[in-house]
Amino acid sequence: MTASPIPEGFEPHFRKSPLTEPWEPLYARRTDRAVVIGLRLAKPHTNGRGLIHGGLIAALSDNAMGYSCAQATGWTTSFVTIGLAVDFIGTAQIGQWLAIETDVIKTGRTICFAQCLIKADDVVIARANATFRVVPKREPAVAAEA
Repeated sequence: MTASPIPEGFEPHFRKSPLTEPWEPLYARRTDRAVVIGLRLAKPHTNGRGLIHGGLIAALSDNAMGYSCAQATGWTTSFVTIGLAVDFIGTAQIGQWLAIETDVIKTGRTICFAQCLIKADDVVIARANATFRVVPKREPAVAAEA
């Protein structure tokens, strides 16, 4: 079996985390309005029936929407999820390309709203929406002079 190509515009994801490490390789494509996360589905992404796991969809949707809110605000603040809802309307299988395409609805001083479509080979299999709390980035701690 030959590995399927990664769609044009996607590069290795710019942010790693302990949660997503077992799901690597993850990819990202930045647009003017969003960060799209993508991956080629493999066995570590599935449930006991061999279908994509809903927890993977929820976690990656949360990531894509949070990064998209950060991009919409020029990466000047951080975001913490305060609400996440996912509707599962289809399924996906090993070998398909999964892409999470986000739309930032509104950003404010304290709240950001986003939604996304989760697609397997360009077919919508889920949708999600989230509300994020805007959290100012902390200034790096400065060591006291002796």
